[in-house]
Amino acid sequence: MSELVTRAEEWLAQDPDPETREELRRILDAGDAVALEDRFGARLEFGTAGLRGELGAGPNRMNRVTVMRAAAGLARRLGPGRHVVIGYDARHNSDVFARDSAAVLTGAGLRVSLMAHHWPTPVLAFAVRHLGADAGVMVTASHNPPRDNGYKVYWGDGAQIVPPLDVEISAAIEETGPVDRLPLGTGWETLDDAAIVEPYLAAVTALPIGDARDLRVAYTPMHGVGGEILLRAFAAAGFAPPAVVEAQFTPDPDFPTVSFPNPEEPGAMDLALRLAEKTGADLLIANDPDADRCAVGVPTPDGGFRMLTGDETGGLLGEWVIERTSAPDRLVAASIVSSSLLGKIARAHGVRHAETLTGFKWIVKAGDGLVYGYEEALGHSVGSDRGLPVRDKDGIGAALTIAGMAAAAKRDGRTLLDLLDAQAGRYGLHATAQLSFRVSDLALITAAMERLRSNPPQALGGRGVHEVDDLSAGVDDLPPTDGLRYRLDGDARVVVRPSGTEPKLKCYLEVVVPVTGGDVPAARTRAASDLAAVKTDLAAALGL
Repeated sequence: MSELVTRAEEWLAQDPDPETREELRRILDAGDAVALEDRFGARLEFGTAGLRGELGAGPNRMNRVTVMRAAAGLARRLGPGRHVVIGYDARHNSDVFARDSAAVLTGAGLRVSLMAHHWPTPVLAFAVRHLGADAGVMVTASHNPPRDNGYKVYWGDGAQIVPPLDVEISAAIEETGPVDRLPLGTGWETLDDAAIVEPYLAAVTALPIGDARDLRVAYTPMHGVGGEILLRAFAAAGFAPPAVVEAQFTPDPDFPTVSFPNPEEPGAMDLALRLAEKTGADLLIANDPDADRCAVGVPTPDGGFRMLTGDETGGLLGEWVIERTSAPDRLVAASIVSSSLLGKIARAHGVRHAETLTGFKWIVKAGDGLVYGYEEALGHSVGSDRGLPVRDKDGIGAALTIAGMAAAAKRDGRTLLDLLDAQAGRYGLHATAQLSFRVSDLALITAAMERLRSNPPQALGGRGVHEVDDLSAGVDDLPPTDGLRYRLDGDARVVVRPSGTEPKLKCYLEVVVPVTGGDVPAARTRAASDLAAVKTDLAAALGL
């Protein structure tokens, strides 16, 4: 306890934030050992996702001291004279953390361009290359709970950092002393709308959207920062203004209408689905709070709406982009937890396909000629023969492209559901599902992974396991990562991995069912049954 108190007092002495100082003083005065251990018994680890965690005092929380130390480490790794562009979303303290970073970086002799407003993450990712910067910082926790924030670092290629950069920056952070001794600078450049948003909009409206525009769209930015930019993108591309969920349109860091601001979470899309049905929309689009993800909903024959999975959208966008690009060496890529459908589409069109580790930092590094990449968690980056304008997830560019596809289908008397059925007929029905476990104790995840490694299942859902890949050893030229992949009899697959950003164990399931006699509904029924059986057996094997 005495050591924790000493650390807390040292923290108090350097903390520039009166709110976290008051929080910590209350804890110390109360002698709350549990709260001290929680805040000072560990620290947020700087990894390839940067930093992400709950707001509060101490090294195991996101706060001004943590952020200033991260900025100092980044400055030390880059060196004086380098150029860093900084963006931020509308979460609690995002603007404060962005300005603190600008002050630390300029004080260390770097040139800084700070965005003038809270804008989407893909705008920041675009800005790094557009401005020729050496690095970028985005202050965001994406779709995490309201009390979280985060700090994502991009390198000069416009992509998030990968090893060994994360280790090098982390080491530089550890060399940083008290932040009240850091030299702080001023005079950084402020990036206004004309400097960065307009070039971004010009880039995404030049994507292969097609020429059809007759489409009714319902949209929600889910209390995030995507709303204004998406409306401007739709107008610039010639689409009619989407109907918007008014209660979720203005950025609000408390996300008052959703329990969890992630389009994939149960209930998060309820207001948007109601609006889509009320307005007779042809398409429903949702961005997550920093607008790097894009969720898609479509009307069903019974008058309702259903959300497409990220894999379904990925297959549609992948084939659309392939058919509208022409470079002979073009490449499409998806993560190992995404559907195998994109690979089959690529082979059918004579296009290269790559499988990468989870995360867009890996997808965008799949190789030269990349025109499209996606991961099943609603992340897409759409490009053209000129490449990807954004080397990260881009929920705005994806929304424009899926709208163009839906408008073209409508013009032809079809829907996106018709396009999905047509793909199933050509390539087999690729059905995917997830099984995830949120825990309060990360040791439970470690124990579950150890159980699977020591006692791997012999069969799942009545399908024999004929191949097991321990991804921690590195397979198929992929860098090592904590995960297991099971290949099942009858063209099925399961991947199990701990989440890199949340206290979750995530399992990704896929079964492929042939479509016989054009009967797609029968194939869907069989696939749903097969997935349910695999889920049941896998949950038992995990023991969570």
